[in-house]
Amino acid sequence: MATDKPTDDLYRQHPPDRDFTFNETVARVFDDMLDRSVPCYAEVIDHCARLLECFIAPGDTIYDLGCSTGTTLLQLSRLLAGHSLHYIGIDSSSAMIKKARSKAAMFSKSDRIRFQRDDITTIRFSNAGAILCNYTLQFVRPMIRQEFVRGLFSSLRDGGILLLSEKIICPHPRLNREFIGMHHRFKRERGYSELEIANKREALENVLIPFTVRENKKLLRQAGFSGVETFFQWFNFVSFVAVKE
Repeated sequence: MATDKPTDDLYRQHPPDRDFTFNETVARVFDDMLDRSVPCYAEVIDHCARLLECFIAPGDTIYDLGCSTGTTLLQLSRLLAGHSLHYIGIDSSSAMIKKARSKAAMFSKSDRIRFQRDDITTIRFSNAGAILCNYTLQFVRPMIRQEFVRGLFSSLRDGGILLLSEKIICPHPRLNREFIGMHHRFKRERGYSELEIANKREALENVLIPFTVRENKKLLRQAGFSGVETFFQWFNFVSFVAVKE
């Protein structure tokens, strides 16, 4: 699904003067940032669509929490076009929601996909067929993550699923260093300089707080999910599926 993507040059020259935030400047280049920073981003969406086909029912609503510019829901609405589904994207950034709505209108999807600005950690909804939380939980403060995931469990209908993708850390120090090195290599191959990589990492240091695979699975199981499995991994990026029986 092609769109005009301004190039991410936010950290090209100067070190960050503040922590990373999802403001209008970031929203402008966010689609390019995702393509060049998150490995296998499009493939994960494709795999999510395959899992959704196994669990969704006609008339289900699929929620994307931390939907950013709406790429995931726009792509899912195309991949699952043969199903009668509703899509709702929620994000706390007004700049992201504005861009998501603009993209939905551009692709004539405004009637099927709704985007709303809200705090995903406090909003309450019910009877969702599926919830996506891709590269979002890592930005939720660790002290409230368990409560947040419990809320996701409560928001799903019986038989619904949560699809969660996260950057992770490895408990093994050597492997953790090597995996981080693989990610930096991925970024360099897509045109980021060493300075940009270092500046971005500094900006995210106190904002993006990753957990281990084990810690993420523990959050899901303690929230009430019975079936919890990884369905995709690229070094230090992992996707999980959790089923509400």
